[in-house]
Amino acid sequence: MAKYYGGCDLGSTTGKAVILKDGEIVATACIRSKIDPVETGREVLNLAIQQIDGLENVEDLEKLVGTGYGRNEVPFADENVSEITCHAVGAHFCDNNIRTIVDVGGQDIKAIALSDTGSVLEFAMNDKCAAGTGRFYEAVVRTFDLSLDEFSALSLKAKKIVPVTSQCTVFAESELVSLLYKRNSPADIAAGVQLSVAKRVFTLARRVGVKPGVTVTGGCSKNIGLVKALEKTLRTPISLLSTDPQLTGALGAAVLASRNGSG
Repeated sequence: MAKYYGGCDLGSTTGKAVILKDGEIVATACIRSKIDPVETGREVLNLAIQQIDGLENVEDLEKLVGTGYGRNEVPFADENVSEITCHAVGAHFCDNNIRTIVDVGGQDIKAIALSDTGSVLEFAMNDKCAAGTGRFYEAVVRTFDLSLDEFSALSLKAKKIVPVTSQCTVFAESELVSLLYKRNSPADIAAGVQLSVAKRVFTLARRVGVKPGVTVTGGCSKNIGLVKALEKTLRTPISLLSTDPQLTGALGAAVLASRNGSG
């Protein structure tokens, strides 16, 4: 009988689930986080399970590992593992050449240094301010009245960069409105936002050491304008993972579940 292994990542803004069979991804799901993390975990897991014939509920999984802010609230989890470890395992599973991970999540930014075997050597995290995170970008794109994809594309059309100096999300919104009212090009301002976040990431990444083989995970990894700004700031190419980078933590959790499935 086929054995399925699950990983569930309950983050601050989204819940993600990944299911593996024979070392291959067979189902994924991602939803907006609800007020109740248990409800988020149950819903996202059910969405993934419904994609597989023969599975009816979470109990049908051979093993389930929870991770993320709400990892202790993942329904029926057999084990809980930190998101630092899960992102390392997930990224290494996708590409064993990855040595540095920049995780731009909903409410924090992490920089993780990996060994040749994918274990965590060192990490640094900015969790005292939401500047540069998913929450920050939500406020920014609201100011521009654009989606994140549209904002990202806009920033790539810049002819110059208008500096954005505010680090605080609230003050940054006010600064952006002021810059727009002064008739600065929206594209140039958007590029300034991307550079501002990239510099913030650089400061964090420098603490763990940036080695070639850099990737970006988390929802903001889909912001190509930010990825391009990071390449310039970090002075190294960024490798995009073969799977959805927003699922990296959940994938790592599923991989860990499969490794210890008989335990």
